[in-house]
Amino acid sequence: MPDYGQLVSFMVSQIVSEPEAVTVEVEQDGHRAIVRVRTSPADLGKVIGRNGRHIEAIRTVVKAASLRSRDWVHVEVRD
Repeated sequence: MPDYGQLVSFMVSQIVSEPEAVTVEVEQDGHRAIVRVRTSPADLGKVIGRNGRHIEAIRTVVKAASLRSRDWVHVEVRD
């Protein structure tokens, strides 16, 4: 299974003002993975974006990356 946590961490770190505060946890079970992202409260809005556009774009990229290995991946943002 590819490292979806590293992919999400890279994308989120590029849009936040405090990249050192970004933590990513991955929970894997076979071909299923849940990626949980935590950021500083000040950067939470940047990760989600206006009307959820940033998080939807991140989810779309992760979904495209998961198609090759036929994995199911969900990205969550935690505060």
